[in-house]
Amino acid sequence: MHGPVLPGWLLVALCAATGSYCLLRMRSGSARARGAAGGEAVMGFGMAAMAVPAAFLAPPPWMIAGYAVVFGGAALRALWLARGGAHHLHHVVGSLSMVYMALAMAPTGGGGAHAGHEGHTAGGVPLLTGVLLLYFAGYVLSTGVRLLPGAAGSAPTAAVSWGARPELALACRLSMGIAMLAMLITV
Repeated sequence: MHGPVLPGWLLVALCAATGSYCLLRMRSGSARARGAAGGEAVMGFGMAAMAVPAAFLAPPPWMIAGYAVVFGGAALRALWLARGGAHHLHHVVGSLSMVYMALAMAPTGGGGAHAGHEGHTAGGVPLLTGVLLLYFAGYVLSTGVRLLPGAAGSAPTAAVSWGARPELALACRLSMGIAMLAMLITV
C-alpha cells in the first residue's frame, strides 16, 4: 500500500484482528454462517497482507499476481454462493475490488523523474475508484446504522459464545469496509 507508514501498520493490525475473529466465528453457527465467516477471514488476512506499507516491503510481481489470483478465486466462490443470499454479492464486490487494487499496485516499468518510485504509478482508473469508494462508503454507513441501539437486527441476545455474536460480526464487517475505503483512497 502506498501512503504513510503508521496508518499502513494500523490498517494491517485492524485487518489481521478482523480476520482472526472471523476464524473464531467459523467455529460456531450454521454451515452458511461458517462459510461467510471463512470468506471474511480470507478477506481480512488478504487485506492485512496488501496493506503492508510499500516503504517497508515492496511486493514482488509474483505476489501481486498471487493477490489477483486469490481474490479472483474468492470472487468466483462468492458469486457461486450468491445464489443463496445477497450478502455474498458484497463479497463479490469486495473480492473484485481487491483484484483491482492488486493490479493497480503492479509496477509499470516506465522510469520517470521520481527515482524513489521507479516502476510505480498512482494506480487505478479514477472513475472506477470513485464508484468503489461510493459503494464502500454506503456499505460502511448502512452497516454502522445496524449497530446502533434499537436498529433492526441489533436486539440484545442471550449469552452466546464469542464466535456467534451478531453485533461482533457486524463490527468486523464495518471495520473491513472502513479498511477498504482507506486502501482505495491510496489507489
